[in-house]
Amino acid sequence: MQTRQLGTTDFQITVIGLGAWAIGGPDYAFGWGPQDDADSIAAIHRAVDSGINWIDTAAIYGLGRSERVVAQALKSLGSSRRPYVFTKGSLVWDDKGTISHSLKKASLRKEVDDSLRRLETDVIDLYQVHWSKPWGSDAPASDIEEGWQTLADLQKAGKLRHIGVSNFDVSEMDRLRPIARIASLQPPYSMLRRAIEKGILPYCQAHRIGVIVYSPMAAGILTGAMTRERAATLPANDWRSKNPELQEPKLTQNLTLVEVLAGIGTRHGRLTAGAVAVAWTLCQPAVTGAIVGFRNAAQVDGIIDAASFRLSDDEIQEIEAYLPPVKTAGR
Repeated sequence: MQTRQLGTTDFQITVIGLGAWAIGGPDYAFGWGPQDDADSIAAIHRAVDSGINWIDTAAIYGLGRSERVVAQALKSLGSSRRPYVFTKGSLVWDDKGTISHSLKKASLRKEVDDSLRRLETDVIDLYQVHWSKPWGSDAPASDIEEGWQTLADLQKAGKLRHIGVSNFDVSEMDRLRPIARIASLQPPYSMLRRAIEKGILPYCQAHRIGVIVYSPMAAGILTGAMTRERAATLPANDWRSKNPELQEPKLTQNLTLVEVLAGIGTRHGRLTAGAVAVAWTLCQPAVTGAIVGFRNAAQVDGIIDAASFRLSDDEIQEIEAYLPPVKTAGR
């Protein structure tokens, strides 16, 4: 599988990585509905067998469950087959599962230690600040520099190999760069969320910041498996049940786009709509890799071809005709 250098790090990562958000399960505010741990482990094993060499998770996914499942899956792979493991912090929770945000030194040090324990490792390959802003705020947290300095210190101490950010804008990254190098940015990016094209991606290219995009299939909307009936019956503990992209009038527009992607896939030997959607994000020269959420082994088989598929210029133009206009990036 093709690899690309992640920013200025020594990591050569495959253009597709396994996203472990959904395998955190349903039991918290941002869950994806019921998920079987055995299916999650099978997906991780199939992904590694298919050549994927990195997994992206976060402490908040399932309130620690995702990290624990990742650790369980890696045990049987052995050190020679171990992929890079990336995780994220800044979202914390209490005994009742209430989520809050903190980048204070003591809080972040505890988060890193807790992630090391759940992942059953002595060092994390890439640790990212999950969010710069507390929920409901348009302004970055007051402790953004304190948090980044803390991660830089933990990197020097050998607990973190590299440090990066997620959901940051240009002004926020500018505040961090004088303190320590930003290895990577993790932003949302798909055919339905293109705001990073106008400012953030050029900035990352200029400063050699790697970009690993999340939700390249728009949280399942562009997979080809999302139907009108399924969208209407998503369980309440699946956050997507409240997603405007799965409600009218956007739902019909999005399903029409999926038909276009499926048609392109069919012309290339039964390639899935989801694989075409992921391959589209990889056309961006600033994008290092795409995070794809696999919930079972079969899903890996349906998307893995995106790593080697290249859209033609004509096909890109065909897709562009069905896409919403690009808006300037905020968060």
